[in-house]
Amino acid sequence: MKRKISIGDITMKQAADQAGYAFSFREKIELAKMLDRLGLSVIETGSITDGKTDSLLIKSIASAVKNSAVAVPLNITEPDTVETTWNALKGAAHPRLQISVPVSTVQMEYFCHKKPAAVLELIASLTKRCRDLCADVEFVAEDFGRSDKDFLKQAIDAAVGGGANTITVCDAAGNLLPDEFFALVKEVKALLPDGVKLGVRCSNEFYLADSCAIAAVRAGADEIKTAPFGNFTVSLERFVKILNVKADVCDTCCDVRATELHRAVEQIKRLCQTNRSKPTSFSNIAPADRADIQLSVHDSKETVIEAVKSLNFDLNDDDAQNVYDAFMRVAATKETVGAKDLDAIVATVAFQVPPTYKLENYVINSGNIISATCHILLKKGDDVLESVCIGDGPIDAAFQAIEKVIGHHYELDDFQIQSVTEGREAMGETVVRLRSEGKIYSGRGISTDIVGSSIAAYLNAVNKIAFEEA
Repeated sequence: MKRKISIGDITMKQAADQAGYAFSFREKIELAKMLDRLGLSVIETGSITDGKTDSLLIKSIASAVKNSAVAVPLNITEPDTVETTWNALKGAAHPRLQISVPVSTVQMEYFCHKKPAAVLELIASLTKRCRDLCADVEFVAEDFGRSDKDFLKQAIDAAVGGGANTITVCDAAGNLLPDEFFALVKEVKALLPDGVKLGVRCSNEFYLADSCAIAAVRAGADEIKTAPFGNFTVSLERFVKILNVKADVCDTCCDVRATELHRAVEQIKRLCQTNRSKPTSFSNIAPADRADIQLSVHDSKETVIEAVKSLNFDLNDDDAQNVYDAFMRVAATKETVGAKDLDAIVATVAFQVPPTYKLENYVINSGNIISATCHILLKKGDDVLESVCIGDGPIDAAFQAIEKVIGHHYELDDFQIQSVTEGREAMGETVVRLRSEGKIYSGRGISTDIVGSSIAAYLNAVNKIAFEEA
């Protein structure tokens, strides 16, 4: 029987740092779903650094991924990192906690600010705490190629003793040739007891990552970390092709669906190749995270408010009553009320607050041969604030200009425009949902000008955030 090789993906974990591009909240969910459908064994995310936002992202990925393991590294600088990470991850079908610690002297002192003995204690302690919560625990030995062999053995023993069932070695420097990598991986494999898997992550500094990965497989590695796009590590598409073509030589197989791989990789490449050097509020849309809501006039207040909560709105008692009353008026005129209808209802009747920012005026310049720009003036108290921004279209430029004035970026969860009247002078209604500290704030604007209604909706949502955070 051929030995099965697990293939992991580290795109979300490494892309922003090493490949120069970043995904939005929504795109990370879509990426995870595509990788899951392809049959990858492990999908890795970044660690939790921004508590509520990162936790929500991991929870969303955990619920979206059905077959792959979802691996989340601990933020080893935070004292409560194990519990925080597990609380976000525990809903996954196949959760994996990851302890990533440097094992070379230079990186231990630079990143951990700890001596070798303290690092060993950290590895043993974190691994045991993780194993008490999660059945799948991975220890990642960063920069193992430059580590002292005796210390590397002690680190692996500490991790295995704490309960780690996967040990991964990473060549951070990327300066090993395939035969050197083969020899080191074979030595590490000999250190592991039966039942503990060996994983490998290769740097592509010398453009030898694919070759080193195949050398690692032949040396006994069980799991290879890859990425479908970028030159920072092993290429998913090339590695699977080599593994399939040389299956008899390597005596291995994998579960990745090769017939679907090229098409999926092309989709991911298009996702990555979009210009994200300056992420914008309009393009960086988080997932709606909404259920298939179908309500009717016969539903109770409790049912309606639960549906509203599923859209991440947190209503007080007065707002809940106002929303339910408005829902009943809408439901009396149509057969079903869906998620978008609820968005508009909440934006219209809930969270109405005194405006912190008022629109004075704005000027939009746009055309098919020039970039869209927005010059906006807002009033905050007696102060008049202004900014000019270039965007991907007039609405994007306007949203960026508002963000520049208020000095904060909020993730755009949803954006809707619809006509509320007919004819050439039709009124357009815009609903904007912004995400702040894990909560959703909805704003509404109406105008004959869709840019004007969008600005009004965005400011309406921003004012609700400013009022609550004041």
